[in-house]
Amino acid sequence: MLFKTIRVSETAEGKFDRTIGQMNIEALPPGELLVRVHYSSLNYKDALSASGNKGVTRNYPHTPGIDAAGVIALSRNENFAADEEIIVTGFDLGMNTHGGFSEYIRIPAAWALPKPDAYTLSECMTIGTAGLTAALALYKMELLGQTPAMGPVVVTGATGGVGSLAVAILAKAGYKVIAVTGKENAGEYLEHLGAAHIESRDFVNDLSNKSLIRPQWAGAIDTVGGNTLNTLLKGCMAEGCVVSTGLVGSPLLNTTVYPFIINGVSLAGVGSAETPIALKKKVWEKLAGDWNIRNKLAAIGKEVSLEELNNHYIDAILQGKIMGRIVVKI
Repeated sequence: MLFKTIRVSETAEGKFDRTIGQMNIEALPPGELLVRVHYSSLNYKDALSASGNKGVTRNYPHTPGIDAAGVIALSRNENFAADEEIIVTGFDLGMNTHGGFSEYIRIPAAWALPKPDAYTLSECMTIGTAGLTAALALYKMELLGQTPAMGPVVVTGATGGVGSLAVAILAKAGYKVIAVTGKENAGEYLEHLGAAHIESRDFVNDLSNKSLIRPQWAGAIDTVGGNTLNTLLKGCMAEGCVVSTGLVGSPLLNTTVYPFIINGVSLAGVGSAETPIALKKKVWEKLAGDWNIRNKLAAIGKEVSLEELNNHYIDAILQGKIMGRIVVKI
């Protein structure tokens, strides 16, 4: 049987071509679950894979897409049945395993979760890896003692996928959110998601070379890295937590130990792809319960076709031109 998929191929000259074509289902990798994909979503990692980044995907031709939501077509695992709706985020999907930008995937059952009743398949992909990352960040913060009563929490890159969902989740959980963005037209959008204050990137870009600065926030979820992350650490209130989730600014961190040994600040990290499935399930339960943000998802997600994804949005996310989340209807 043939199905539609995006394929990224490497040419003899070392360049990469991206096309929508057909693939035989027999060419899919082995796995216990054959899934008919209804929706996927676009992440920065997907765009890197689709552009030939060997740090994400080693071998080509390849189909990106680290997120997928759909219906099981065939199950060889007793925990899942045919016609069951499931979601997959991360693990090796879309990296070195045929990914979600495709009508079908075949995966290990250990990667799959039953779709939460609180959301549709499309809404699950508006959340996807980005929302799971944001929710894991808050989950870790609260394990380390973070509470709304401690003070405001900064979200950097607040109009991106992780940032948008972090703003909405934090606000739903009762936190006062300071949203940091470089986009001048984002005020109404961020306020709708729940931001209490909106600041420019300079707000978290201290250039004084001081080891500590006046505390202005009780915690942070950072997508930027570099000096932004350094500033968030040295300007954090006592016993607060800063979570690193991305490196769109820089992968480097030049800081001192003073925020940690004087103010007791904690630095945590989220690597959502390899998060154990039991923890993913627990965080999705939070998203379906106390942190339910269904009423914000229509503002965050934009649904596009596979053709629109290929022709425009993959390049746009690499250029920083995407606000919110791109949901792909397969």
